[in-house]
Amino acid sequence: MVSDETIPATAAPQKKEAGLWAYLRVSLSVTVLIALLALAAAVIVVPAATGATPLTVLTSSMEPTLPPGTLIVTRPVEPSDIRIGDVVTYQLHSGEATVVTHRVIAVSKTAGGEYSFTFQGDNNSQPDPDEIREVQIQGRLWYSVPYIGWVNTWINGEARAYVVPVIAGGLFAFAIWMLISGMIDKAKKRKAVAAGEKVSGRRRAGTPV
Repeated sequence: MVSDETIPATAAPQKKEAGLWAYLRVSLSVTVLIALLALAAAVIVVPAATGATPLTVLTSSMEPTLPPGTLIVTRPVEPSDIRIGDVVTYQLHSGEATVVTHRVIAVSKTAGGEYSFTFQGDNNSQPDPDEIREVQIQGRLWYSVPYIGWVNTWINGEARAYVVPVIAGGLFAFAIWMLISGMIDKAKKRKAVAAGEKVSGRRRAGTPV
């Protein structure tokens, strides 16, 4: 009597499907991790490391360039380096916290060498009412990220003290999970290959000479 053990016909498709899902899961996990790292860098790490200032666009005065909810990051700039067309953040009143981010449409210089600037929002029909002195200038636009401004608003002030460690801890835990998950998947694949070789060996042993 000849023994002829065979592998079920569905085994190969099942393995292929499992491999596809594992690949998709890893790809999605890596994409999410990269997105979280990029978000943390744009909102927290880069501004903190470079002395830049993250701000959130709250009004529509700079649409369509900077719609509400956009994260903007500005860097300090010398008044003499500001040019017409630059997007600049300035204080409405010197020494006060309220700021506006608009585009420079005119630059003037007094006989004493002090600069002043005229601003206008891209979506406004008229220039801003007051000329802005150089002491009011806070920074020039460095980069912007759509929609992320609301995140920056949420983690401003005291919230940064606990949000940053939470994000860092979450990213670390995610990386550890990715590592362990990858090791488990590899172990399962090795086990499946070993089981397949064992079945194949039994089939050869039962083949008549």
